[in-house]
Amino acid sequence: MLKPGDAIPLLDLPALVDGRSGRVTLAGISSELVVLFFYPRDFSFICPTEVTGFGKALSLFAAENTAVLGVSVDDVESHRRWAAELGGVTYPLLADQGGEFAKACGVFDEREQVAMRATFLLDKKGTVIFAEACPINVGRSVEETLRIVRAYRSGRLCPADWEPGEGFGPSDRKY
Repeated sequence: MLKPGDAIPLLDLPALVDGRSGRVTLAGISSELVVLFFYPRDFSFICPTEVTGFGKALSLFAAENTAVLGVSVDDVESHRRWAAELGGVTYPLLADQGGEFAKACGVFDEREQVAMRATFLLDKKGTVIFAEACPINVGRSVEETLRIVRAYRSGRLCPADWEPGEGFGPSDRKY
């Protein structure tokens, strides 16, 4: 699995973008940061809770100049039908059919033939800042992902469970 400091592999995938088929590249994203989250499949039990959770928090990520991208092994048409069932998804859902991008990121579950639940925070250059993976049966916390974005953007030492408005660690240390 990619770790902080690694470069994300070439990101150029078909996607559902604003309800239409398109392509997403990292170069085409104008935000300073990107949350790239992998999920196993459309039309599953846990995945819609994560996808709609990121959708509900999208304005908070945007306020942090951070784009959100979801990725699964489903095709664009599956994303379109699923997004309609969910009431719409306003950020891109990338179609990684065959899981080649997930494999390149080290987050493909060979046994299940799906992407793992993995989250990467990337800078504008495509460098991994943060990486995590969860068991396939455990959903992630969108709120925690947003907290990590905010902590990173502070540029300061942020202790466990730090929230905006709380104190920072000493400025004369690296960690």
